[in-house]
Amino acid sequence: MSSLKEKYVNEVVPLMMKNFGYTNRLAVPRLEKIVVNMGVGDAIQNPKLLDAAVSDLTQITGQRPVVTKAKKSVAAFKLRTGMSIGCKVTLRGERMYDFLSRLVNLALPRVRDFRGISPRGFDGRGNYSLGLKEQLVFPEIDYDKVEQVRGMDIVIVTSAQNDEEGLRFLKLMGMPFQE
Repeated sequence: MSSLKEKYVNEVVPLMMKNFGYTNRLAVPRLEKIVVNMGVGDAIQNPKLLDAAVSDLTQITGQRPVVTKAKKSVAAFKLRTGMSIGCKVTLRGERMYDFLSRLVNLALPRVRDFRGISPRGFDGRGNYSLGLKEQLVFPEIDYDKVEQVRGMDIVIVTSAQNDEEGLRFLKLMGMPFQE
């Protein structure tokens, strides 16, 4: 079992039960999944760029990404329905905890001018989204082999009922929010 999952079971659950008055351990919010999405808009002109994004995302998450396709045609972007425009990975279970641990302890502290992540990324139902401007903050990525710096969106889906529960839960899990 990963250290983050042990922390959840041994520290986070009892604290959340005390703070929010849960009577059952199963009512305590938990991580359900983490979705990492990388949009590659330049793949319209050069499909080889998508391969680089797929390999980067595979190295970061340890899981093969799914290539995402355009749902609508947009003439202004020279985009047709069905064109490949990005890739995403849905992490669950052990890989999800490992990824969150690496994100919190290794990647986020390496972000330039990092003073904590904004607590405004919640959606109203306890799920949190954040964007990274470059994939280089992850130690798995070799700086010399990167053709193009690309950002990514990370969505952390929890079973929390509202943003207050979600914020408290993610703080206890170690997410460095701004005060």
